[in-house]
Amino acid sequence: MAFMAKILSSSGQSEETFLPPALHYIPPKIHLHESIKEVHMSLFTVMDDLLAKTNLSPQDVDVLIVNCSGFCPSPSLSSIVVNKYAMRSDVKSFNLSGMGCSASALGIDLAQNLLKIHENSNAIVLSTEILSPGWYSGNEKPMLLLNCLFRMGSAAILLTNKKEAKTVSKYELIKTLRTQRAFEDKAYLSAIREEDSNGNLGVTLRRDLLQVAGETLRSNVAVLGSSILPLKEKLRYGVSVLIRRFLDKSCEIYVPDFKTVIEHFCLPTSGGPVIKEIAKGLRLGERDMEAALMTLHRFGNQSSSSLWYELAYLEAKERIKKGDKVWQLGMGSGPKCNSVVWKCVRPIVGESNKSPWADCIHRYPIVTSH
Repeated sequence: MAFMAKILSSSGQSEETFLPPALHYIPPKIHLHESIKEVHMSLFTVMDDLLAKTNLSPQDVDVLIVNCSGFCPSPSLSSIVVNKYAMRSDVKSFNLSGMGCSASALGIDLAQNLLKIHENSNAIVLSTEILSPGWYSGNEKPMLLLNCLFRMGSAAILLTNKKEAKTVSKYELIKTLRTQRAFEDKAYLSAIREEDSNGNLGVTLRRDLLQVAGETLRSNVAVLGSSILPLKEKLRYGVSVLIRRFLDKSCEIYVPDFKTVIEHFCLPTSGGPVIKEIAKGLRLGERDMEAALMTLHRFGNQSSSSLWYELAYLEAKERIKKGDKVWQLGMGSGPKCNSVVWKCVRPIVGESNKSPWADCIHRYPIVTSH
């Protein structure tokens, strides 16, 4: 208890974050029945909200993608949703598990590819993490971290290639990108090695994970930059690489300025230090990481759905203008890194009353010490 209290006090999360009802008991109720109740609370709520906002019928859904990393029942979560809403027998349903915090961005990529081959269709992506089955009641400190770092949250996203949707849609999906390092033994071993009795191996484990995660992020950013950055930024980066390789090994590699093409950023909410380190690596300022830090404070790390709470924050603040681009950057187990870039296609106003920030957006941003 003392260890978890210490972690929570430095986590950057406020006391308003959410845990599922099953974890409000002592001891926590972590059996299957409670996990299914958490699924109903999470997925049905956001699905109902989406259908109401879009005037969509369950019969209008052509593709359904559900992602949840740690809870994989049978029948699958996607089957539970299809049953609840009596969807069509030919709905194309997919269930993504074990993909970590980047799974929502991965789901968007999957939906995009499916819509390329299925014309005049609607695709819904449901993102969540079911916490109750993952609760750890022992005394191993590395295991106790998971109890402290994740919170409840869900998101529902509608994508469509129907022509008539152009007049009502908020965004156009212009780029998705997936990279991973699971092909490397170092990445795989870092995920399964355990800490020894003296804690020495744990230090190596953390360093390995950080190194591989950093490599995954750099490769994703490099490929994304090559496709969206202006020629000037590409040249400056290329020249610095050549100088370092052939002339001066101490020369720093130029970090391209993504703010020349991206106005808004949704970063991984893995913790205050992680957010700030990623922002530093991308040459982003305080305002650029505000959505991530405020989402972490108000809602905690909600795994894959956090990116959408960040987008909702930017919308509630009415910062996204027509023509602006938004970069959602998801990092997850594997490790893997997924990027999604959107372009705003219409003015977005009055969203503060329709989002999870409705009761508190006036209090943010606030100054945090983490």
